[in-house]
Amino acid sequence: MRGKRPLKRSPPPEEVHASTDSKKVKISHPSHRSIIGLVLTVGQGDVGQLGLGEKFLERKRPAFVLLPEMMVQAEAGGMHTVCLSKTGNLYTFGCNDEGALGRDTSEEGSEMIPGKIELQEVVVQVSAGDSHTAILTEDGKVFVCGSFRDNNGMIGLLEPMKKSTFPEQVHLDVPVVKIASGNDHLVMLTIDGELYTSGCGEQGQLGRVPECFTNRGGRRGLERLLVPQPVFLKGKGSKRVAFQDIFCGAYFTFAVSKEGHVYGFGLSNYHQLGTKDTNSCFAPENLTSFKNSTKSWIGFSGGQHHTICLDSEGKAYSLGRAEYGRLGLGQGAEEKSKPTLIPGLPSVASVACGASVSYAVSKDGRVYAWGMGTNYQLGNGEEEDLWSPVEMSGKQLENRVVLSVSSGGQHTVLLVKDKEQS
Repeated sequence: MRGKRPLKRSPPPEEVHASTDSKKVKISHPSHRSIIGLVLTVGQGDVGQLGLGEKFLERKRPAFVLLPEMMVQAEAGGMHTVCLSKTGNLYTFGCNDEGALGRDTSEEGSEMIPGKIELQEVVVQVSAGDSHTAILTEDGKVFVCGSFRDNNGMIGLLEPMKKSTFPEQVHLDVPVVKIASGNDHLVMLTIDGELYTSGCGEQGQLGRVPECFTNRGGRRGLERLLVPQPVFLKGKGSKRVAFQDIFCGAYFTFAVSKEGHVYGFGLSNYHQLGTKDTNSCFAPENLTSFKNSTKSWIGFSGGQHHTICLDSEGKAYSLGRAEYGRLGLGQGAEEKSKPTLIPGLPSVASVACGASVSYAVSKDGRVYAWGMGTNYQLGNGEEEDLWSPVEMSGKQLENRVVLSVSSGGQHTVLLVKDKEQS
């Protein structure tokens, strides 16, 4: 298979095939959120990623972000933030050097406060990487803005060496139901269970490009990386493996098949994929370290070198690099090659990772943080590292429940709602 073009994909059912243009199909996925809330940010904000204006470039505890609407999703990119409203509108703030905000920020200071992306579509999900934003609409279209980068700099987004300062459509012939972003790659799950990937593939995170072609696409150039192509994986016999969910770390990807198997590809230099060795995986690997559980795995989030995962019983686990306490396994914990139960947490609803920090949102709406404290991302007002989960507190969290948390390179964003009055 090295260097060969992928086999031609069998066409999807006719009613699905035309839906990206006809809008006949309204897509859905369990990851789409509907509960409205307020946005809080914490950490470093020197390029406006906190959304608090030019005067507030750092927040040691969560701070309220003024937005014109209630939000259902808030995502932290590397140095920018993307918020999705209940009505399907998008608001962005932070670094716009590569166009990740998807809007004009020529007016001085306009990137430091929330601004609306003009898009004539109803959006149901967003994802954010180091310098790109991805947008999923209600009829399964994907739009992107910004750029991907590799170790040598910018590689472009949809076309080689060309960034997109406003959202541009990704052309696929089948609707997408979920999107996920790594630092510099994008994974798309289609309505028929296929994975499409694009972006940087140096660490294997695309799952479809052999190592010898990952340096800017080899002979075929950057189009090999930037034009989304399916990840082919055969199961028993000749049947194609169909997937139900996708998740990204900084330089790696997890995909859960409809049969419940966990596959991974990309960087695993600290066993963050749960692989036996520390080699990068350039094609999907069935991760046997996740088979030692009778429960189903329902959530994954990856930082630079570690992973936090969640099972159906509300238990959170960690694996990968242990420095700075990011695994939450206590002082002196060492690297883990298999999912290891994180002690001291209540029943967990969701997990999230920044580069070297980790979070868990409990089912009763509290948020716990641990890992590197340098950027105040842990929200406890201190710079010390935390080796075990500690509940985040602050004035803006009083009498509120946390709906979700997302963490970027130096900042973290929370979606919260007021506790219902009894």
